[in-house]
Amino acid sequence: MGGTLDGAAVRAWCRLAGEALGRARAEIDALNVFPVPDGDTGTNLHLTVVAAADALDELPDTADAARIWRTLARGALLGARGNSGVILSQVFRGLADVLGPLEAPPDEAAFAGALDHASGLARGAVEHPVEGTILSVLAEAAAACASGSSATGLAGTVRAAAGGARRALKRTTGQLDVLARSGVVDAGAAGLCVVLDVLAAVITEEFPERYEVPARAAGTPPDGERPEPPGPGYEVMYLLDAPDDAVHPLRETLDGLGDSLVVVGGDGLWNVHVHVDDAGAAIEAGMAAGRPHRIRVSYLHPGAGGHPHAPHTGRAVVAVTAAGGLAALFEECGARVVRSEPGAAPPLAVLAEAILAAGDEVAVLPNEPEVLSLAEAAAERARDGGARIAVVPTKASVQGMAALAVHDPLRRFGEDVIEMTRAAGATRFGHLEVAEQEAVTSVGLCQPGDVLGLIEGDVVTIGADVTEVARHLVDRMLSGGGELVTLIAGSCAPPALAETLDGHLRDGHPDVEVGVYAGGQERYPLLIGVE
Repeated sequence: MGGTLDGAAVRAWCRLAGEALGRARAEIDALNVFPVPDGDTGTNLHLTVVAAADALDELPDTADAARIWRTLARGALLGARGNSGVILSQVFRGLADVLGPLEAPPDEAAFAGALDHASGLARGAVEHPVEGTILSVLAEAAAACASGSSATGLAGTVRAAAGGARRALKRTTGQLDVLARSGVVDAGAAGLCVVLDVLAAVITEEFPERYEVPARAAGTPPDGERPEPPGPGYEVMYLLDAPDDAVHPLRETLDGLGDSLVVVGGDGLWNVHVHVDDAGAAIEAGMAAGRPHRIRVSYLHPGAGGHPHAPHTGRAVVAVTAAGGLAALFEECGARVVRSEPGAAPPLAVLAEAILAAGDEVAVLPNEPEVLSLAEAAAERARDGGARIAVVPTKASVQGMAALAVHDPLRRFGEDVIEMTRAAGATRFGHLEVAEQEAVTSVGLCQPGDVLGLIEGDVVTIGADVTEVARHLVDRMLSGGGELVTLIAGSCAPPALAETLDGHLRDGHPDVEVGVYAGGQERYPLLIGVE
């Protein structure tokens, strides 16, 4: 791998960069004062790179470099979080544009050209570029890379890019007033430096013990002395299926609604990011241009005015869900609920504040794979307030319910978390989903409108009738045994679906206990848990 940027090196770079950003996440979050001081830039960059790494993990070992580069760019585009995450996804796309089509691993000149192309793409994606940000540092990295590519080989060229980025990072404090007033460098740029440092380490096979993140400068105004952050109140992000010629009018509309506008993508798929006061108008603009989905709306200033400390005592459980019926179920079982938009994670600051307000000892139930990393970040932030926090790795609501069922506030906290984790891990989960587009699955081709039966994220059956697919799915989940089946009907489920399955289970599996609930989830007609 050393000395070359082949497919294996790209995979290693992405995975190691995600891990490095995870370790540096809190330090980068602490630098975040621009464009809004919401303290989540490190988390957003971490989640963006992890999404890209997860996409690469899905590829077969035989995938060629071109496919690996395309997947890296698309995975980052689909998983991009926040302003800096969207820009970083454009960096990956720029590298993929130039390096993906090459028949051999890139030399120093090819890499220098690719980084310069990535810098231009990233700057072009931002409606009003600002110096002293990730864009400035990226441009300096590309310039240093070009000047260092003549006789140093690929390793020297990548080192030059990383070194140029580090030098440029130090200058960001003097380029942007808000950074100077706060005594920090730009957070997004600091994250980019970590990503480039990891690339240099992969190419040279010289791995440092840690990747440095600049500490907050002495003399930084205390949190309580900072004015309430100005600007729009909401961050709106969504993926958009739209033709290329619809994007320019969309940019003009969104630019008139707010600021921090970044639109990246191409070939009919775009990632849109903007800060606005009217979130509905920003979403409607996307609907006029095409089909927005994975919509996320976050309040930008929930924690303005300082960092609170845990005000309550005792044990608590915090559960995340998007559905009203599921929220009611969790609350009936004693959990504090944090609501999220369907298909999206809640804002980091909102989840952290909910955890901090819950108690001195808090178990967190993410209940979605996409929320797990965010919950870890929120827990880390909440621990600064003095509470003991544990994230139970629940990947589905039925696992969260199983964990909550064994929760005992009279046990010692560590023992309670262990029992909740065991209960969640012993619960197999599945769901029904209706296909929105043609796709290749592990059991064949599906068409729009087909009913898919999934077990722990994998499609295992496809059919035309919701009830028949549900019967097949629950029988398959019980083929490995089970004592309790939980059925949670969604808002789009046929009226008698859960009751029909209940009867089917009583006839075919009389020894199994069945619980039927109305969850109200929008996306999935049925959630299934087997314990």
